[in-house]
Amino acid sequence: MGRAQYTIRRILQAIPVLFGVAAITYFLMEAMPGDPVSIMLGPSPSAAQAEAIRAKYGLNQPVWVRFLNYLIDAIQLDLGQSMYYKVPVTQKIAERLPVTLLLLASSFSFAIVTAVPLGIISAKRRNKPTDHVARVVALLGVSTPSFWIGLMLIIVFAYRLDVLPATNLILPWAPVAAIEGASNRWEVLVTSGKHLLLPTLSLGTLQMAALTRIERSSMLEVLGQEYVKLARAYGVSERTILRKHAFRNAQLPLITLLGLQLTSAIGGAVLTETVFSINGMGRLIITAINNQDFALVVGTTLVFGVVFVVGVILTDLSYAYVDPRVTFDEAE
Repeated sequence: MGRAQYTIRRILQAIPVLFGVAAITYFLMEAMPGDPVSIMLGPSPSAAQAEAIRAKYGLNQPVWVRFLNYLIDAIQLDLGQSMYYKVPVTQKIAERLPVTLLLLASSFSFAIVTAVPLGIISAKRRNKPTDHVARVVALLGVSTPSFWIGLMLIIVFAYRLDVLPATNLILPWAPVAAIEGASNRWEVLVTSGKHLLLPTLSLGTLQMAALTRIERSSMLEVLGQEYVKLARAYGVSERTILRKHAFRNAQLPLITLLGLQLTSAIGGAVLTETVFSINGMGRLIITAINNQDFALVVGTTLVFGVVFVVGVILTDLSYAYVDPRVTFDEAE
């Protein structure tokens, strides 16, 4: 099976997954206590007003009819109208999604850049002081909640030292005129980097710690293989063994974990955005839940599901690039 066929098959397999995400979210919202019309109009709306709102958003129809209509519209990329913001759901997602994707990308970049060398050094210097320090750092990172790390970073760097901003996130491609105190693109990039640093550390620490532990154990396993011992017997230098023979073969578990970490990163992004007052998808979905905005909750959850599915498919495809022994043929 070629890579293209495998990709198409995985995309087709994702359709029932996304259907399940939409169905579970939709019917859970229906089961929630409370009335979205009462939240929208106040505790004692007139009967005519309430009926008009129900007719406008289709709330006077049976739930299965509304769900079927929602699926038909979703196939056409129409995720409905937000009752709270009174705009199309796709418009709010288009405004907030780039912020969350930037936060996820920066946290994963931080995690990979720090975890891979830390894991390799830890494995190479096993049971030495460097290894012990790396293991303690990884243990603290895994066992510390990201929101607590965020709060500590805000207290230290924003309020005590006053060197980094504690709230909001500025996109690097934002117009220069829209950024206060910026007169050119470079200043926008610097401002964006300052706003991004603390949320990135807060969200990326958990990923960094988990990846470090996997990288270390995987490198230890590969360095104990017979072909590595043979290379050492032939006098190949340790640097060459690490770079040419061990590193690439040790990355498959890391790639697998990267795909699985997407779920915790998306969940962590919701908390991180709340702690740092960032207007991303996380705060959007919390606002939607608090106001029982059905269309917005289902739409944002569906988009999170798409992000996760795409991440898992990319993870699977990257196996073959890292390790030539991996094929897409089920028979092998």
